Amino acid sequence: MNTLLLTAKLDIVESLRARWFLIYSLVFGGIVALLFAFGLTESRVLGFIGLSRLLVTYIQLTMAILPVFVLITTVRSVAGDREAGVFEYLLSLPVSLSAWFWGKIVGRYVTIFLPVFVAMLGAVVWSLIQGIEVPWGMFFYYTALLAAMAWCFLGIGMLISTLARSTDVAQGAAFMVWLTMLLFLDLILLGVMIQGHVAPEVAVGVALANPLQVFRTAALAMFDPQLIVLGPSAYVILDLFGAAGYQIYALIYPVLIGSLCALAGYLTFRRSDLP
Repeated sequence: MNTLLLTAKLDIVESLRARWFLIYSLVFGGIVALLFAFGLTESRVLGFIGLSRLLVTYIQLTMAILPVFVLITTVRSVAGDREAGVFEYLLSLPVSLSAWFWGKIVGRYVTIFLPVFVAMLGAVVWSLIQGIEVPWGMFFYYTALLAAMAWCFLGIGMLISTLARSTDVAQGAAFMVWLTMLLFLDLILLGVMIQGHVAPEVAVGVALANPLQVFRTAALAMFDPQLIVLGPSAYVILDLFGAAGYQIYALIYPVLIGSLCALAGYLTFRRSDLP
C-alpha cells in the first residue's frame, strides 16, 4: 500500500508539472468563466435558471471534451514509460508491478478529475457569493456522473496503453475508440433503425452499451425526466429502468466498464514482456 501511494504521488507530481495538465485545467476553468461571463446564470431554458442552467450547459460541453482528454493523456502512461526504458529501472527497485500499475491509475484519476470538480465547485462558490440558488441535488449527481465517466475512460485508456507497443499507436487507438463512440450516438442509431428495420429494443440496447450515450442520456434526464427529446427511445429506456433506475445505471455501468478495462490492462501488463 505504501508503494502504491508513493507511485500515485509521483504520478500526480509529474502530471502537475506537465503542459497538458495546465491546458486541461484552463479548458474547464475557462468554460465556467465564459458561461458566467455570457450570463447563463441569468437566462431561462426549459424552466431552468441560475446555476441549474450553467450546470446543464457545462455537463454537455464536458461530454465532448473530457473523454478525449482522458484517453489521449492516459494512453501515454505505460506505452510512454516502455519507450523511455523506465521498466528496466522499475524491475531493479523494490516496487511490485501491481503497486506501480494501480498507483499510476490512482494518481492519474486524481489529476483528471480534480480540475473538472474544482471548476464546478468554483461555480457553486461564486453562486453562493452572488446569492444565486444552488441546486444541490443536481450538483452532487453531476459530480458523481463526471467521476464515473472519468474512471470509465481512464480504465479504457490504461488498457489501450498496455496493449500498444508505442505512444503513436496508443494515441491513434485512443482516438479511434473515441470516434467510434461518437459515431454510435443517436444520429447513427436512428439511421440504422430506419434502413435495417432493427427492433427499437435492439437499437436502444446498443446505445446503452456506449458509455458516451449513457452519460449524455443521464445528463438530459436531470432536466427532462421523461426524456422527451429522445422521442420513442425514451419509452424503451423508462420501461426498462425507470427514471431513478436509469440514473443509478448511469453511475454503475461506466464504473464497471472502467474497472474491467483496468483489470484487463493490469493482467496484460503483468504477463507482457515489459522491456
